[in-house]
Amino acid sequence: MKKLLSNYGMILVLIALCLLFSILTLKRESPTGAASSDRMIEQVTAGFGKEEIILAVGAANKESGEFAARVASGLKEKGWSATREVVGTPRDLRQALDRLQEEGGTPSAIVGSGDVQKWSVWEKIGTDYPAFAGVREFVPEAKLWPDFLKRSNLLAIVDRIVVIAVIAIGMTMVILTGGIDLSVGSLIALSAVIGTLVMKAMGGLEAGAGAVFVGFLCAIVACGLIGGGGGWLVSRFRVAPFITTLAIMMVARGLAFKLTGGFSIYQVPKSLTWLGQGTTLGIPNTVILLVLLYGAAHVFMSHTKYGRYIYAVGGNEEAARLAGVPVKKVIIFVYLVAGICAGFGGCIQASQLNTGAPNLGMMFELYVIAAVVVGGTSLSGGSGRILGTLIGAFIISVIQNGMNLIGFDSYTQQIVLGGVILGAVLLDRIRSKAAISAA
Repeated sequence: MKKLLSNYGMILVLIALCLLFSILTLKRESPTGAASSDRMIEQVTAGFGKEEIILAVGAANKESGEFAARVASGLKEKGWSATREVVGTPRDLRQALDRLQEEGGTPSAIVGSGDVQKWSVWEKIGTDYPAFAGVREFVPEAKLWPDFLKRSNLLAIVDRIVVIAVIAIGMTMVILTGGIDLSVGSLIALSAVIGTLVMKAMGGLEAGAGAVFVGFLCAIVACGLIGGGGGWLVSRFRVAPFITTLAIMMVARGLAFKLTGGFSIYQVPKSLTWLGQGTTLGIPNTVILLVLLYGAAHVFMSHTKYGRYIYAVGGNEEAARLAGVPVKKVIIFVYLVAGICAGFGGCIQASQLNTGAPNLGMMFELYVIAAVVVGGTSLSGGSGRILGTLIGAFIISVIQNGMNLIGFDSYTQQIVLGGVILGAVLLDRIRSKAAISAA
């Protein structure tokens, strides 16, 4: 049991959190999946003629909107050409009903999911539009389903985690050597600013994918050099990592604001969004990127000489030096990687937001450190796993997401997250003392 908890404890915690928030967010809601839209299409086609007017209604940017679009396209494909798709807000539905009334038409049926059924304009169709009093309503039968497990919510968790998780790869390496890097949040902003400024200089809105690539490359290289420079100061002059990276944090944030004059950069190519918002074979590009980066990092840390060097430096720097490990090069290397990861994170966030802003990445360094610590990496160095960091990042994201769904205010969320981080640190200290006692 002890070995099981040691190897898979964080995974079990993550599963337990998912189960907890699934139970706490259970609600009776109308399903909006493909099967539900197919059933609605069958019911409408069985009960109405092809010339009759059918309204398919959904909310914009929600699953009900996709549901309405599927119903409308499915009916039109079957020959119900009078079907009208209304995806938007309650005002859009009212305008659609007003147009129908002006045209002298009468809808025979209105199809939607549970959320649009709650719109006041839907509830008062018979009252506000007496001529439409006979319209039949079609809504999928409500079932118990947790908001937490909705596809859109799970994608939101991944979308929220990706930048933190990418940066946490470099932070894990830094902490494994016994160091810390407080500059990564500011480097996110600097990366986004440098990248989008390069794209703007290469044509801005009219630039192609090549400008995006060059902008990203310049941003990542710049942040890598800054990170490596911090590592050189730590290794060469023995300056405390906390002080060194704190200074870099301030310099990088100041540079981001200086380069932009405090304004966001919107003159960017349309292809900028491909990395942060695009999909490949139906899978978000951010998910693919996360899998590739963590796979490569895991192999590097577990099966390469330099990966073992990082653990050795964190375990006992003097012993590692006597054993022939190039300690200074290893320290410079981990801060270089941390800078590159922060630069990559800035590129992803710029792509997600389609802009470069100097205020990006605020407090991200704390969330990244929290993900690493919660994932089981010891703050004293020498112990931890890359994949544990990924699980830690998911734990942080799941807790935040679950509290948002339940309705916790931001202050309560900060208290809970602070308690989680403190608990992880205390657990790390207990494990360290137990290991020393066993030795």
